[in-house]
Amino acid sequence: MKQLLQRLLAIENFDVFLVLGILIFFGLIESFAGYLRHSKRKKGDWLQEVMSFFLLSSGIKPAIVASVYILGNTIYPEGADLLSQQSFIAVFLGYILIDDLLQYWYHRSAHEYPFLWKLHRSHHQAEEMGFFVSYRNALLYYIMMPNIWWVGCIVFAGGAKAVALGLVIKQAIIISSHSRIKWDKPFYQYAFLKPFIKVIERVIITPSFHHAHHGTSMLDNSSDPNANFGNMFSLWDQFFGTAKFQTAYPQEYGLSKKTEDDWTAAYFYPFVKSKDKKSDWHRDFELTRTSTNEALKVQLTKGESYLWCACGKSSQQPFCDGSHHGSKVKPLKFTAKRTGEVKLCNCKATKKSPFCDDTHLDL
Repeated sequence: MKQLLQRLLAIENFDVFLVLGILIFFGLIESFAGYLRHSKRKKGDWLQEVMSFFLLSSGIKPAIVASVYILGNTIYPEGADLLSQQSFIAVFLGYILIDDLLQYWYHRSAHEYPFLWKLHRSHHQAEEMGFFVSYRNALLYYIMMPNIWWVGCIVFAGGAKAVALGLVIKQAIIISSHSRIKWDKPFYQYAFLKPFIKVIERVIITPSFHHAHHGTSMLDNSSDPNANFGNMFSLWDQFFGTAKFQTAYPQEYGLSKKTEDDWTAAYFYPFVKSKDKKSDWHRDFELTRTSTNEALKVQLTKGESYLWCACGKSSQQPFCDGSHHGSKVKPLKFTAKRTGEVKLCNCKATKKSPFCDDTHLDL
């Protein structure tokens, strides 16, 4: 096994060939299963996803690695090949764990800060999953991605072989978790397989775990777009309290606020803006507070679930419309205990969320 690994690592650009092989593998399976034939993707979706993949793999990553290499030789030349004499396993584990931790926080931050969200928004605009959705982000999102710069640092320090192996494993997990091929589904259907998936999903990202992150709304019990930020390992979500394990898949994918955006705005924002005034990418777009210092009376139905707006910017007050994306605020999901009229808080200061406790009277 060790000799086989050494031979593979000795092949020039073997990681590139394997990543392409993984894409082709999932592409063929999705094609034969009829997924691509029945795809809802428009021409702009395909243009953005395919172009993003090729620009990332053949342009952005090589350019960043080359930049770090040149900068390293200029500022810290003695750091070159610093890792070449170290244990391959130690370098590999150090590289891949730090890489994944960096991407976890970058991805999570992209859901919590407005500007980063706009660079990541197109990733969640996809209304169906597929292997190329993995590469659906704005150009600037990838240029700023810290773990790509980390790759450059490790390569400069002599850990290129560890990076090559790590990239192959990483892409296999990422592409499979975005694919419409739900390889983990049988594990949830058969009792004797459930113990195995319990172990697997607590280490790596499975399709059900990541599909939940792409679900439209928390009203679907299999969706939570504000959880499951992991890229390769689910360890970070578990450690930082953002893990939501699933045994089923979302009923609907994409954003709850639909807009008509050209793919150029999705990929080249902020350099290209959207023409849709409702879009985050429009030049004059601005979220305004819609909360008021008064309770709102609404009719609820016993047993029905609702999403209460906590950010105060929803256009459907007091209920959530997805305006919280790009902030650290999450809507509150609750189930009505009785049918009838109730007063829901609209000042967002209640201590009995989502119900009004008359706090607005003191504001």
